[in-house]
Amino acid sequence: MSSSQSTSYSRTIQSRLVLPPDTNHLKTIFGGQVLSFIDEIAAITAMKHAGSVVVTASIDSVDFLSSASVGDLLELESFITSTGRTSMEVFVKVHSTNLLTRVKTLTTKSFLTMVAVDDDKKPIPVPKIIPESDEEKQLCLTAAARKENRLNRSLIN
Repeated sequence: MSSSQSTSYSRTIQSRLVLPPDTNHLKTIFGGQVLSFIDEIAAITAMKHAGSVVVTASIDSVDFLSSASVGDLLELESFITSTGRTSMEVFVKVHSTNLLTRVKTLTTKSFLTMVAVDDDKKPIPVPKIIPESDEEKQLCLTAAARKENRLNRSLIN
């Protein structure tokens, strides 16, 4: 495994249709369903980057910006923003598109921390990330502040 990889290597994109069982009484998608989709795509992205199994260490932030309705298309995009020795910060953004009007809306942004593990579920080293796009470079630059926030949160009893 190389000691560094570009962001594009592990970038993942998924599309999902919002169906009635995914929604509440307002016919908008349950937040918990969106969280499940986010956790899944973050894990896939982290496994592609690490070349190993991963576990979710934390969902650091989730911002629900707008809702998605029955019949909308959800497009999830995920990429690694920074790495530690065994951990990876993963950014996930979710857009919804009304397929009839073609209006596309950013619905959710989230940061998660995933940890690569071996067969004994012990943490293992991961490659460093090489950001490519302006967005990736900016998120990489601001990753240290998010990590400090995460660490400070863990100190609160």
